[in-house]
Amino acid sequence: MGDLLSTIGTPLYYAISAIWLAWHRLFDLLPLSTGWTWTLAIIGVTVTIRALLIPLFVRQIKSSRNMQLIQPKVKELQKKYGHDRERLAQETMKLYKETGTNPFASCLPLILQMPIFLALFHMLSNAAHGTPKGFLSKADATEIENGSIFGARISASLTGHENVNVVVLAIILVIAMTATTFITQRQLMSKNMPADALSGPYANQQKILLYVLPIVFAVGGIAFPVGLMIYWTTSNLWTMCQQFYVIRNNPAPGTPAAKAKEERDRQKRLKEGHGDEPESGTTPGGAGSPARPGGPDGTAGGGAQRQQPKRQSREQRKRKAPNQSSQNQPKKD
Repeated sequence: MGDLLSTIGTPLYYAISAIWLAWHRLFDLLPLSTGWTWTLAIIGVTVTIRALLIPLFVRQIKSSRNMQLIQPKVKELQKKYGHDRERLAQETMKLYKETGTNPFASCLPLILQMPIFLALFHMLSNAAHGTPKGFLSKADATEIENGSIFGARISASLTGHENVNVVVLAIILVIAMTATTFITQRQLMSKNMPADALSGPYANQQKILLYVLPIVFAVGGIAFPVGLMIYWTTSNLWTMCQQFYVIRNNPAPGTPAAKAKEERDRQKRLKEGHGDEPESGTTPGGAGSPARPGGPDGTAGGGAQRQQPKRQSREQRKRKAPNQSSQNQPKKD
């Protein structure tokens, strides 16, 4: 087992250490302490990894949306084949295939991040004992071991330390890591899930993740090095911002986020002076406003057509006047 983990982990050690060293060389140009340059480099590693995972995040959003939208059909299948679990499983998988839905795609970013998380954990833990991993040199490991922010070493953890600065910073980061994990899941459920998707197997799965993941990270965070908690908190903040952008600009139909977007679009149209489309039979002036000519042919906006009298010259009007007066005189018997 140890050889297998070493075989899988060694490429990750080299890949992550290469990114970590590149960011460290960049921040090393700034007048900062060693602890801060390595800490900012950890944030740089987080940004790089999350940027590379954007295509998977897009797949996750699409799959999550499809899972939400097909929940009414899933419930129908449950009512129809609830007595036959094998048939229910077959029909459900058939529905997933027809709609192009992968129920496991929503977990892909988290699953792929876990090996990176564990690799960084081992790199920090080994650096705390002066042992380098990947492309890190002995001098780099020594700097990471002794590097500190706010008086707390980034390679230290809450367990086995009596340093007040380490304890305080570690507790703050455990709370931040737990809170951001909870808020990220809650953001998705409260804003971008339709009412029909708030019940059923998929909703139950989301609710379990909503409460279980924060507890896992709160308990595990006690043993995490400070630098590792900075990585995970930064990753959660990235996810929150990314999710906020997607939910705000491309929400799932029938969700609170979709209604909020419709209202924003309506307010934007009003602000730009377009307003809402007038109802049939009315004019832009409002309901009950008199119809006005809409063109040279005398057509009223939304009303019946009215023929305008032809314009006449002054001589024509003079010649017409005597004729009309003679016609109006009574005939003699």
